[in-house]
Amino acid sequence: MKITRISVFQKNLPLKDPYYLSGGRLKFEVLDATLVKVETDVGLVGWGEGTPWGHIYVPAHGPGIRAGLATFAPRLTGLDPRKVELVERVMDVTLPGHLYAKQPVDMACWDILGQSCRMPIADMLGGKRDNGTRAASSVSSGDPAEMLATIQSYRDRGYTAHSAKVGGSDLDMDIARIRHLEKNRMPDEIILYDVNRAWTRREASIVMNAVSEFGVTFEQPGETLDDIAQIRGVTTSPISVDESLVTLQDAARIARDGIADVFGIKLNRVGGLTKARRMRDIALAHGIQIFVMATGGSVLADTEAAHLAQTIPDAFIQACWSCQDMLTVDIAPGSGPRTVDGVITIDDTPGLGAMPDENLLGDPVAIYEA
Repeated sequence: MKITRISVFQKNLPLKDPYYLSGGRLKFEVLDATLVKVETDVGLVGWGEGTPWGHIYVPAHGPGIRAGLATFAPRLTGLDPRKVELVERVMDVTLPGHLYAKQPVDMACWDILGQSCRMPIADMLGGKRDNGTRAASSVSSGDPAEMLATIQSYRDRGYTAHSAKVGGSDLDMDIARIRHLEKNRMPDEIILYDVNRAWTRREASIVMNAVSEFGVTFEQPGETLDDIAQIRGVTTSPISVDESLVTLQDAARIARDGIADVFGIKLNRVGGLTKARRMRDIALAHGIQIFVMATGGSVLADTEAAHLAQTIPDAFIQACWSCQDMLTVDIAPGSGPRTVDGVITIDDTPGLGAMPDENLLGDPVAIYEA
């Protein structure tokens, strides 16, 4: 089997409501999605999606994915897409770094591998649990009462896991947010407080120690792993790392040095499933729990994340973030798993199990052929 054509599509995905991070410092309204269609000489077709969360969040943006594809996609035609690690090496040699640009191709290759073996990707990654994974909402930063109202709207749809955005210069407001949400948290409900790197070391220690009695988990309370290691030494709250979890070396350091209790594996950021499964195994070997997330995107991105999440034992998986409910458009109507009663479940459909309606994508912005 050989790759014969790679087609690239661009699609804007508007959010239903403006979304704020870091205490309102960062605002997002539209996501720039790149869809990749990989065709083969035996008729199998794989789909991938890369959708960074805007271009002011981390060093990743939609046009960067398409520029990266222009660099390495011509080198991929003629390769067997089922040999995912060979494809990975060719991309890494042709364009070192820029992992987020490689993820949609990696995803499409796993889609083809699963189809060719007549198995879902989750089973190709080691085997899926029969039960699904609870989906996590994402709660924009704002007034404490407004944030609780957003959580309640998700509760009404069965959600029991939430990522609440905190962080910013108003430390009293952050403390008030956390206390208000914790006092109203339901039994068996997870609320992850995501700082998105917005605190200094001093600010992190003030807020985390002020609410330490709740035992809540903070995600990325500092900019770097060095910052988080220092914060770890002066606080007692559990810590999750996601923005600083990019490479396998990051994962090894976090596990070795005890920097965090939770891995937040974002598939676009780390370069796709091929690299993410190694991080999963490091986490499991060190007793570290896991959140699995796309960085944003349609049901295709959610489905990729759900495949990895459903390979993680119940004792280790926290939740799988689902972005599909935050969008005004659906590029794959009737396709792929949807969040039902707060749970997203992978079935036995071979491959990814989700594909877009090409009529909704428009013409390709680039095509690479053998």
